[in-house]
Amino acid sequence: MFKKMSLLLICIIFIFGTFLPQSKGMATSRSITIYADTVNIREGPSLSYPLVKQAKKGEKYTILQEKGDWTQIKVALGQTGWVANWLVTKESSQTSTSGNANATAVANTDQLRVRSGPGTSFRIIGVLNKGQAVTILDQNENWYEISFSNQRGWVSTDYINTQTAPKETQNGNNGVVTVTADTLSVRKSADLNAAVIGTVEKGQQFTVLQEENNWVKIEYKPGSYGWAAGWYMDQAAANPSPEKTNNENTVTILQDGSNIRKSPNGQADVISHAKEGDTFAISNIVNDWYEIKLSNGAKGYVAGWIVSVNGTAPNIEKQGPQNSLKNKTIVIDPGHGGVDNGTTGSSGTLEKNLTIKTAKLLYDKLRAAGANVYLTRTDDTYISLPARVSVSRSLQADAFVSLHYDSNTDPNVQGSTGYYYHPSQKSLAETVYTSTINETGLKNRGVRFGDFHVIRENSQKATLIELGYLSNPSEEMTLNSGSFQENAATGVFNGLARFFSSK
Repeated sequence: MFKKMSLLLICIIFIFGTFLPQSKGMATSRSITIYADTVNIREGPSLSYPLVKQAKKGEKYTILQEKGDWTQIKVALGQTGWVANWLVTKESSQTSTSGNANATAVANTDQLRVRSGPGTSFRIIGVLNKGQAVTILDQNENWYEISFSNQRGWVSTDYINTQTAPKETQNGNNGVVTVTADTLSVRKSADLNAAVIGTVEKGQQFTVLQEENNWVKIEYKPGSYGWAAGWYMDQAAANPSPEKTNNENTVTILQDGSNIRKSPNGQADVISHAKEGDTFAISNIVNDWYEIKLSNGAKGYVAGWIVSVNGTAPNIEKQGPQNSLKNKTIVIDPGHGGVDNGTTGSSGTLEKNLTIKTAKLLYDKLRAAGANVYLTRTDDTYISLPARVSVSRSLQADAFVSLHYDSNTDPNVQGSTGYYYHPSQKSLAETVYTSTINETGLKNRGVRFGDFHVIRENSQKATLIELGYLSNPSEEMTLNSGSFQENAATGVFNGLARFFSSK
């Protein structure tokens, strides 16, 4: 009897071992680390679920699954919970069964979109050209996490060849380069902010004396030496191929409705609007703007902080007041949500949908500027007013901005209004409102006292802004446009930057 049971057990083990799914690619154990002082772990993936417990800064938890902006974690034996992604950092501990970890791979299609997460629902942060080499850092099902242009992003495994790509051979010092820009500045040191000491013209050739971070040192005239941007230099191969083309530097638009302007200035005329994922060749860099080539052959300018760069050209960080946002804790409150639709426009626009759209655009801009940004809701979820204020208080926010759209029984009423409750909030309200009006061009209805819960009960610097009237049919159309959404987010962003730069 015992022998029969043993034989049966062996057969069961064999069958299960045969048919259990085999690991494929990289086996990855991922974890999160809490970086806020106190973080709520909830029963489900939204702020409306009850608390499981509170986690402290520095604590680590194993990731079980991810859903949108939330991650399910193992809290204790037999207990799980959900945390908001914007309150944690993610890490991975990998073991590779296929040799893909940290492997060099190449894109097998042109204009391959790189996304901020492993799925098509995540926003585009850049593109890869066919044959472009990248390093694989991690794998999540059918998506690779890669390193590109000093960034991390995700691409579909269907469009990546994982065999090691041979590195391009480059001429070392004493190689000859040709200028590809019409006029190229020569600078005192290898930095865009360094003083210009001369210029060189398209087609001129120079011997490379030294290389540093995509800059080359040249003798631009007899006895005079300086640094020029290497991304405007073409380095000929030892055995040139007729199929070889210059590695053109391009920018990829990150948000729908992004403005392309006539000159490199935020107040310049808008000559076109670009969609998310649109790619343009870079022809020059002017301060913190990229000069780009449009499809009609004209040139335009796009702000460096609203695009990603593909190639060797540098990523531009916004200079001036925007630097004041770094490490600031900012809470963005998209009004309404869930069962609370807010106001409904004359053509059916729901306020709750518009506020979350504006908030996410603003979130991306602030994160790119180095701020610690939190949304009181990240999807169509009902959040109580006290809960919204609680987020601001628990994080000790440097600024709290509540976004809304207005309504009136008179369909002719239009414009934007800013509000504060406590005198200490007035400066923030005025600065954010003024910048937003300047960017959107809406009718200026002024900044005034407002008895709203989210600013009245808020001990932090807080403001509420009504971004236009959905009850006005004409204004409703404007408010729904991608260009308005981009301008509104830019206006609030600039206002916050100016507020902190003046402190």
